[in-house]
Amino acid sequence: MTIWYERAGEGEPVVLLPSSAADAGMWDAHWDALAARFQVIRVDYRGFGHTPYEADGPYSDAGDVAEVLAGLGIERATLVGSSYGCTVALQLAGLAGRLVLMNPGSDLPESDDVQEFGAEEDRLLEAGDVAGAAELNARTWLGPEADDDTRRRVAAMQRHAFTMQLAADPELSEFSPEYDLDAIRVPALIVTGPYDLPYFRRSARHLAERLTGAELVELEWAGHLPALERPEEVTRLLLDYL
Repeated sequence: MTIWYERAGEGEPVVLLPSSAADAGMWDAHWDALAARFQVIRVDYRGFGHTPYEADGPYSDAGDVAEVLAGLGIERATLVGSSYGCTVALQLAGLAGRLVLMNPGSDLPESDDVQEFGAEEDRLLEAGDVAGAAELNARTWLGPEADDDTRRRVAAMQRHAFTMQLAADPELSEFSPEYDLDAIRVPALIVTGPYDLPYFRRSARHLAERLTGAELVELEWAGHLPALERPEEVTRLLLDYL
């Protein structure tokens, strides 16, 4: 199984891990600026973007990313995650020199806001309304600063992922590696915003309290996907931190 990835630039490795509401294309606007300063790598998980939804046995996205990095000879990197990508970053923390966690989930119990979203997404997909489920994701995860083109693009990325994943036969077996927050002792920048769902805002504060050396930044304009909402500002934030 070949996981799609792209690499550009030289120097310190920086790995960009996308949200599960998008794919590696969510980093397009940041790519050139980061590649001018760092060796930057981005990946598509199985069933997203350029990577087919296939597996010969149980797999994890973190395991796939680790294999990509091993193949590139990268033993340590800055891991930059968005949403679900933060979970992958935490699972790979043993490879991290630094972490950037943008609107992470956490080990806190899921609250009503997330459960209601999941139930509505399931309802639409079970009804065969893939476009409706993709639009639901764009509405839920993008804050007020996202323009119409960005909303259409997120919906298109999510619709493409749903289409690939729903076509899988048989259903793939994915597992989620555990991680220990108390064992993670690298610098971490944690980003949140007032237009995200309450669960993720609580998770950001929780991780900022639990992780040694963590810094919490609240972007007053941000929803759940600030890297897509104000990409130029997030690029500056990343460059300043890195």
